[in-house]
Amino acid sequence: MSITIYVPGDSGALALGADKVAKAVASEAEARGLDIRVVRNGSRGLYWLEPMVEVETGEGRLAYGPVKARDVAGLFEAGFCDGPTDHALSLGDPEEIAFLKRQTRLTFARCGIVDPLSLADYRAHGGFRGLEKALSMSPAEIVAEVTESGLRGRGGAGFPTGVKWKTVLETEADQKYIVCNGDEGDSGTFADRMILEGDPFVLIEGMIISGLAVGATKGYIYMRSEYPHAIDMTEKAIEIARAADILGPSVLMSGHSFDLEVRVGAGAYVCGEETALLESLEGKRGVVRAKPPLPAHKGLFGKPTVINNLISLASVPVILDKGGAFYKDFGLGRSRGTIPIQIAGNVKYGGLFEDGFGLTLGQIVEDIGGGTASGRPVKAVQVGGPLGAYFPPELFDTEFDYEAFTARGGLIGHAGIVVFDDTVDMLDQARFAFEFCAIESCGKCTPCRIGAVRGVELADRLKAGVDPENQIEIIRDLCDTMHLGSLCALGGFTPYPVLSALNHFPDDFRREPRREAAE
Repeated sequence: MSITIYVPGDSGALALGADKVAKAVASEAEARGLDIRVVRNGSRGLYWLEPMVEVETGEGRLAYGPVKARDVAGLFEAGFCDGPTDHALSLGDPEEIAFLKRQTRLTFARCGIVDPLSLADYRAHGGFRGLEKALSMSPAEIVAEVTESGLRGRGGAGFPTGVKWKTVLETEADQKYIVCNGDEGDSGTFADRMILEGDPFVLIEGMIISGLAVGATKGYIYMRSEYPHAIDMTEKAIEIARAADILGPSVLMSGHSFDLEVRVGAGAYVCGEETALLESLEGKRGVVRAKPPLPAHKGLFGKPTVINNLISLASVPVILDKGGAFYKDFGLGRSRGTIPIQIAGNVKYGGLFEDGFGLTLGQIVEDIGGGTASGRPVKAVQVGGPLGAYFPPELFDTEFDYEAFTARGGLIGHAGIVVFDDTVDMLDQARFAFEFCAIESCGKCTPCRIGAVRGVELADRLKAGVDPENQIEIIRDLCDTMHLGSLCALGGFTPYPVLSALNHFPDDFRREPRREAAE
């Protein structure tokens, strides 16, 4: 009987030698005359244990990690194909690992478990049940179910998904589009990539359901060029779905048409903003559009368009399968359902942790993340990517909730968390925020285009100790201008990291004053 061994093909695992491990497993099995099937699954998101190898045994799946190619022979020698062993890398039942056991995995339920390109695996683990239910419902009923769930945009804005869909549904047009924003460019984020590399059919299913809900027959997945493995996996999954009549002129032989296409961006951060993304999709330079009109009324090629973040769309199948009320039962306040939190930076246990909204920032960083990898005290945590605010330990009681973060001058964004220990210089971090904005600005509006450049200059003057109090006053005034006057969130949110660093860590902004040298 063939033995199945899972070796992740996820980019994070590949960077740690997963390909070499897979080759070593195949080679060792051949040398021993064993019938082995190697499955390149996605990652479960426990990156400090990658590559995490799993074996299907009579006792269920057993995990070992982190595995190096040189460890493979020893694993075979210990009999890891036959059942539990006392090997030093043994992790036991992966579902019992504390980091996984504490999670509520709805969107990521299959990630790291299934063969990403196996329709049989996908169906065996609940795939397409949501789509089959949606095919028996009217568009208005699908929209109502998503509205009931309380699902909000997981890209950061937190806009209610059901409201967006209802607007597109009610807008008359001869053609409508579904656009997936997979341009995951925030620091410390990898949830989109994990889905694309570990469970791409869940995104395809979610986009088909979205198309049924609003009357769209064509969808585009906009992805960043820095994700070659995710691009390849997604394109293969689309081909498989099309061959199985899941995509195409008659979805599951229902008579409803829907097809998908992958489009790859050229690396501009601003194309994560929905209107700049649309410009890029149309083959133009990625420049932000003024609103109105909203994309829901006049979006891609001037047609009504649903633009949702990848995680939002990947969350739709479970909502249709189990119902909006089931999904809404998780969470806190107006933040319903689960959120895939991505823990990164100087942290002991970096990875993806999906749970209902409501964990405190302290629980995430200290309890789940295990504190800093360096062993030094945590000084700051940035939540929400390069435009997110820096939170000091004094704010670790903040609950992971859109409104709670807003109330404290922050934002959840794409739920990326980057941890810094007490060696970080917060003036350097503020300067980086300005520099990042200056480099990534599309240049359309003056507050962003010019303000960010002036911000870098002010930060450099502060580092040189030139009249610090005056520079700080100008920085605050500049941040007000950028926040209130920028056309989109790139310039509008740059003040978040700058002001939070300044407000919570003022000592880092005051160098020894000196008189400016005469010209």
